[in-house]
Amino acid sequence: MIIETLLVGLVLALLWAELTDISPGGIIVAGYFALYLGQPLRVAATLAAALLTVALYRLLARNLILFGRRRFAVMVLAGALLSQAWSLALPHVFAAPLELRVIGWVIPGILASSLVRQKPLPTLASLLAVSTLTFAVMRLVTLL
Repeated sequence: MIIETLLVGLVLALLWAELTDISPGGIIVAGYFALYLGQPLRVAATLAAALLTVALYRLLARNLILFGRRRFAVMVLAGALLSQAWSLALPHVFAAPLELRVIGWVIPGILASSLVRQKPLPTLASLLAVSTLTFAVMRLVTLL
């Protein structure tokens, strides 16, 4: 069901972006969020990693020229590094539940890239809408 959820999320994200001109955090992000809507701590950890990636990007952008592909690559790399650091450091800081992990390595960077390129509120609202819609469609499909 994972591949089907990602495909439905991909189609819905494409349709959403075409109809509203607002990307729901990247073309694949909504599908991944839909997979983990039942684990809100994991979604929260991913959002936190994406916001930390945005903050790190803004610090780096003061001294580096970061536009286009270079910006995207830096954000995906920063998101992956923060995701990995989160996985390595969190169990040593306090006894964290297993759900308090970041979704994937590239998802925070892709989401952060959309947050920088667009305004955060429309991006996060679109992500919530498309993820919820994807989750609902998959629930309906499994009931049939």
